[in-house]
Amino acid sequence: PLLAGRDQQLDLQTQSGTTYLTNDGCGHQTIDMRTGQRRASSKADVAMMARIGDYLPSLSFLWTMVSAQDCGVVSPLHEIEAVWSNSVKHYQSVTLMGAERCRYGVEMATVLRGSLAEVRQRPPLSLIVCTIAPLMQDKEAIEGAMVLAEANLPVVFLAMPTIGTTAPATYAGALVVGDAENISGAVLMQLVNPGAPVFHSILHAWADPRSAAYVGYPLDQHARYAPVEIAHHWGLPSLGGAFGTETAALDDWQSAAEVAVDPLLAGLAGAEIVTGIGLRDTYTLLYPEAIILDADIYHRARHHLLAMEVSPETLAVEVIAKVGPGGHFLSQKHTRTHMRTAMKRAITHQLNAESKYRHPRDVAREKVTWILENHHPEPLEKAVQAELARIIQSATRELEG
Repeated sequence: PLLAGRDQQLDLQTQSGTTYLTNDGCGHQTIDMRTGQRRASSKADVAMMARIGDYLPSLSFLWTMVSAQDCGVVSPLHEIEAVWSNSVKHYQSVTLMGAERCRYGVEMATVLRGSLAEVRQRPPLSLIVCTIAPLMQDKEAIEGAMVLAEANLPVVFLAMPTIGTTAPATYAGALVVGDAENISGAVLMQLVNPGAPVFHSILHAWADPRSAAYVGYPLDQHARYAPVEIAHHWGLPSLGGAFGTETAALDDWQSAAEVAVDPLLAGLAGAEIVTGIGLRDTYTLLYPEAIILDADIYHRARHHLLAMEVSPETLAVEVIAKVGPGGHFLSQKHTRTHMRTAMKRAITHQLNAESKYRHPRDVAREKVTWILENHHPEPLEKAVQAELARIIQSATRELEG
């Protein structure tokens, strides 16, 4: 399936061997950058994170990172407007559901593209639909998905079975439940619109038998990316899961240890799209700077998956022979040529005025501020802005009475 952006150069043609990353979603609380206080998320937060996500090369498309809780029942439509006003990348909504709201969402996409035919050709909007374990579809979600499928907008079915409560107490059994939920949704989309683009995803968790707590990262997670293979068995593209630590802390040991290998494994497994960076407290809490810290983890994984250049120049056999045993390479032209690019600086290697490494969180906060002050995506045309606002007003009158 094609996930098209506002900017055609950022269209994503999902294909085997290529993995695209997005941010996490959908949180409902934010640590305010100015006050440091925890509060309900807002439309302004949606817009802020869309602009940051638009800037970051680690993100190929955008999810709804937090919900616009100040916008009532039409908040998903406000979120669409906020993202498109602050990003030129593809937007995948995590909150849009219900046939009425989804019809308004399709209308907004039509305004953005200029015609429904263009929406079908280059879909700027797609949808996450969470199934209900065991073996159910949510009425509002599935009816909304049918509206999008009719317009040829991609739908991602996401099963989230909890091992031991809403799924069998064995991992393989949980995958059976999650797969059945995915396939039932995919079949329904094909009945609505044969050939409708559909993604398959299972992001499971465990129920702690001693506390009943929701656990996303126990010690044993072997075969975590088996759902990717299941999706490919059906000939469907896969959404893989990464990140989503359980801790509410931003920079403690747990927040990194639980997710450190996720992006590498997701890439090795071959998921076409992967969520997602930037939230804490099991996908619910936003620190704006967390996305910068998580992007660093993603880039570490990306570099692991890149090929090493092996050539006469990089092998440097003649230079080694010239320096000989016990010498040093600082005076060599080869060193001067390659030294500045030999080490890729991570967020942990940013220097202060005294040439000491800075705290990564300070670097991340500074980067967020810089992005918000300096990155300005191409704005929507005035006529499009006005029409999107009109659609939201119409939806508000209809759905809120």
